[in-house]
Amino acid sequence: MAPKIPKMTIKRRFTLLLSGDDSAADALQESPTRGLPHERFLLGAGTPVAPFLLLGLQGAQSRFDQNTPLACIQPVHLHATRDHLVLMHPDQISLSDAESSALLEEAKPLLAELLGTELIHADANHWFVPAGTLTSLATHTVDQAHGRNIDWWLPRDTHEPGIARAWRKLQNEIQMLWHISPSNAARQAQGLPAINSIWISGIGSIGDLQAPSDLIASQCIITDHPLLRGIAAHLNKPCVDQPNPENGVGGFAWLKNPESIWPFIQSALQDETLDELLLIDFPDGRERKRIIGVADIKKTSWAFWRKPMLLTFDELTGTASA
Repeated sequence: MAPKIPKMTIKRRFTLLLSGDDSAADALQESPTRGLPHERFLLGAGTPVAPFLLLGLQGAQSRFDQNTPLACIQPVHLHATRDHLVLMHPDQISLSDAESSALLEEAKPLLAELLGTELIHADANHWFVPAGTLTSLATHTVDQAHGRNIDWWLPRDTHEPGIARAWRKLQNEIQMLWHISPSNAARQAQGLPAINSIWISGIGSIGDLQAPSDLIASQCIITDHPLLRGIAAHLNKPCVDQPNPENGVGGFAWLKNPESIWPFIQSALQDETLDELLLIDFPDGRERKRIIGVADIKKTSWAFWRKPMLLTFDELTGTASA
């Protein structure tokens, strides 16, 4: 009689991705690592952010084919300190769509000289163009570069010399143009920071995507990040902004405030609608994966007769203050 083959148990898993920051070791390198850890995880080493960000912002397939490299251009504020310039995050500058459109119209002739005329205004903070001659540049998103001295984060040549210099020339010309812009005069009269430069990043094509297996295997994507919404659209996966009992099993979440869904995860583990949580984070910039079961979310106590307390989200992720 043939031996019985044990049945394979498929775990009901929910995956939660946390945003990561640069490694401390990056500061010792000759140039910064391209992309934040979670950007590299989601997209691959080439971090083609632009085409998927455009896809996520527009909510429909881009008119560009998957082999066309795109670049994301953002109107930004560079804050002057005593000896260097610091990039402010677009979330801090309160740029309206009308202001963005007016600034873009002023800059279009200069942009067209280097990039051509095919430019998309996706929203106030994001413009997109075919990268063309700039395709070989090594760039960094504002999420990676903001709050820091821009000298370290400016675009760099890779294998084709002179491209970064051409971009800096265009950047300087637009800075001078916007210095006398009526839009900036109006903003400064309201006490708002001037939009005094542009930032380029995310260069790559849809065909450059190297999606992780954890994402490809998911049944539903839960996110409020347009970047991941774009990836979900490309992969033809359902995408929502919050988890629920119907999309928990096989769900893959990346959220701006991941602690907001921790009660949902706790409850699902306790009532056994989920068997495990796959938690992906990046301590010191390095990828880490942990399987969390219901026993792992309970605090141990010498008072065994008391009902176990549950770990807070900060305790789980190691961010709780001492």
